[in-house]
Amino acid sequence: MSQWHKSSYSNDTGGACVETRSSPNGRIAARDSKSRTRGICLFPPDTWTSFVTALRRDAFDTEHSR
Repeated sequence: MSQWHKSSYSNDTGGACVETRSSPNGRIAARDSKSRTRGICLFPPDTWTSFVTALRRDAFDTEHSR
């Protein structure tokens, strides 16, 4: 399995701390880097791509995007 990659938006002061990696079955694994033992979420590649594309378009109404 590949190495975990920390989001460029993550920081050491409690920011949006997300890590991702590819799993052997091609899915994308994501976890909270502050709580690594709490589990992971697995996404099919096309779902992950759609999610990241929506984030880049600022398609979500969040307080961090304002």
